[in-house]
Amino acid sequence: MFNLLKNRLISSLGRCTKILGAVSVLGLGLLATGSSQAAGLLSPKDGSPELILAEQHVSVVIENGFATTEIDQIFRNPYATDKDATYSFPVPKDAAVGEFTFWIDGVPVHAEVLEKKAARKLHEQQQQQGLDSALVEQDDYRTFDMEVSPVRANQDVRVRLVYLQQNPVDHSMGRYVYPLEDGGVDEAANNFWNRNEEVSDEFSFRLRLRSAYPVDAMRVTNGQGSIRQIDSGEWELFIDSQSGSGAVVGTGLTNGEINHKELQNTDAISGNWNPNAPQSSVYSLNKDIVVYWRLNENLPGAVDLVTYKDENSSSGTFMLTLTPGIDLAPIVEGRDWVFVLDTSGSMNGKFNTLLDGLERSLRSLGETDRYQVVLFSDTATSLSGELKFATQENLNQTLQQLDRYEVGGGTNLYDGLRVGIENIDADRTSAIVLVTDGVANVGQTEMTEFLKLIEKKDVRVFTAVMGNNSNRPLLEGLTRHAEGFAVSVSNQDDMLGLMMQVVSKVTHEAMHNINISIDGVRTRDLTPDQYTRVYRGEQLIVMGKYSGSGEASVTLNADISGTPKQYKSQLNFPDVAIENPELERLWAFASIKDLLHQQNLFGETDDTRDGITSLALKHGLVTDYTSLIAVRESAFEAAGIDRTNSERIIREREAREKRLSSSIGSNRQDSNSPAFSQNRPVASPVGGGSVGYTLFLMLLFLCVVRLGLNIYDALPRKRHGKTSEQ
Repeated sequence: MFNLLKNRLISSLGRCTKILGAVSVLGLGLLATGSSQAAGLLSPKDGSPELILAEQHVSVVIENGFATTEIDQIFRNPYATDKDATYSFPVPKDAAVGEFTFWIDGVPVHAEVLEKKAARKLHEQQQQQGLDSALVEQDDYRTFDMEVSPVRANQDVRVRLVYLQQNPVDHSMGRYVYPLEDGGVDEAANNFWNRNEEVSDEFSFRLRLRSAYPVDAMRVTNGQGSIRQIDSGEWELFIDSQSGSGAVVGTGLTNGEINHKELQNTDAISGNWNPNAPQSSVYSLNKDIVVYWRLNENLPGAVDLVTYKDENSSSGTFMLTLTPGIDLAPIVEGRDWVFVLDTSGSMNGKFNTLLDGLERSLRSLGETDRYQVVLFSDTATSLSGELKFATQENLNQTLQQLDRYEVGGGTNLYDGLRVGIENIDADRTSAIVLVTDGVANVGQTEMTEFLKLIEKKDVRVFTAVMGNNSNRPLLEGLTRHAEGFAVSVSNQDDMLGLMMQVVSKVTHEAMHNINISIDGVRTRDLTPDQYTRVYRGEQLIVMGKYSGSGEASVTLNADISGTPKQYKSQLNFPDVAIENPELERLWAFASIKDLLHQQNLFGETDDTRDGITSLALKHGLVTDYTSLIAVRESAFEAAGIDRTNSERIIREREAREKRLSSSIGSNRQDSNSPAFSQNRPVASPVGGGSVGYTLFLMLLFLCVVRLGLNIYDALPRKRHGKTSEQ
């Protein structure tokens, strides 16, 4: 068995090396062919050119397992008349938007959350009276829209947006994305808006990482800014409009590594850290900012607990993070490959380069492998009509057909999957590799119909979700149901570093049938309420409510290769813990996500709609049913609106300031009696700098999934009731 496994692994790695070599060449071509649009700036509703974005200042703090992003912006109206304006902006996956501040007569006013119709009614009433008002609404899963009325003639308007998100690490690597690109998939919007993508006066981006675990390195993939190490677990990245487009400054960055000695007090001019340096250059908002950091090697698996409980409350909120340190064995499976590729209009400028990379991928297959290529736009087309063996004759024929193909049309994702699944053979291991940067907008679009489709065959689905506007709920739900995984990527991602995380997932066993129980303290409303599978290197994050206080125990039960495993640890739930009030919003947002997943599966019901609305109103969150509204204090009072969200914002801001002025505390609970005896998996970044464009990642993604399925072939497995190792 070992020799078979070893030989297959060597063979797979050899073929993957061919693809990686080809993809390295591909990345250079993508730099010239790809195009992207930044998030729309503040645009007057009367169709006149955009208002000037004079300043944008971004502050990010990552600590205690979550990130807080604060965006402070000043818009300028150069016209002689007042303007009503709209601003659309993307937010990252899994970000909770709950704090919005609008300056009226120089005074900051914190927005309140109302039901969507009520918020818009109040906003329009203020507009009709010529009074100041700002409204934030969610545009489904894609973007958030902010309306400001009015932007006074020849004056500035200032707004601040804050969002929260969980920030887990994967293979001891953390990743943060500040999204600026809209993904280029909304063709109607791209044709309508002529976007100004520049900050005219000042731009700054400051990220502060505070980790109780030592951090070995930090990097930013688009080669911007200055990085310095403050302490073993505290780092800071600073980008400004003066040095924003230049190389990474003073970091000694070589092949993804950081030279710590050269990080101290650096800037673009003198080599000294100076966050107050003049900021006069125009800064373009046309690329995401992606930051990576790596924890020290040989860190143990761990159990961490962060809590919030006000002294006057009978219940608190917790976030439990389990980081398994488990050496999961390699797995192998046979292979039939179905490549389902998006050829809609949004792929224009990308498709020819995609074909070049796909050719190299196909030619790396062995002659016992079978493949099928399905292309979809308004409808789906299979080039061969069936799975073919990867002989040179078949490959040449397929590639000649691809050379004659042109992109265009909508995105009929359902039809692409339908055609891809038709010829799957139950007796052979099969994988569908779906690549799309768009939104399912033609044909069937309901999640339930997609799930019925993939349930017809035993197949795993892997998806490369490209762009900030891609239909993440649909694609991630689809891959979750098919026991694959979705890779959500930015055009600015470090492909090699990210792929090293993915490699370990598809080439090793996973934990199955997971059950987490907490005894000793009453807990409720856990989210997620269940896990089905956890891949190597992933963290398990559970949020919930607790009553009482004191000692408790957590037990993790899971199956690995059919063998039951159990891991236990002691926990301490405090009676009072006021350091992290943001946990309440994070828990509410996670609970809302669970309800949205139910809606995707079974459709909207009164219960899910009321549940989402109730959670959002109580915890101050923007959803499809709720909006943020900022008006004068007198208008809030006249409408009888309590300032509960304002009170929450003040409480959270005070807590953040206090944490930043204090030393970093440890949240680890199992130091005395470790739940996991092994060290946590590590994947180090490879290569330096940005890699160009997302299609580069897509091709690496294809290679990695192929490697994982190939290795899996050597071990027993379960298919329709038989023995399983994966």
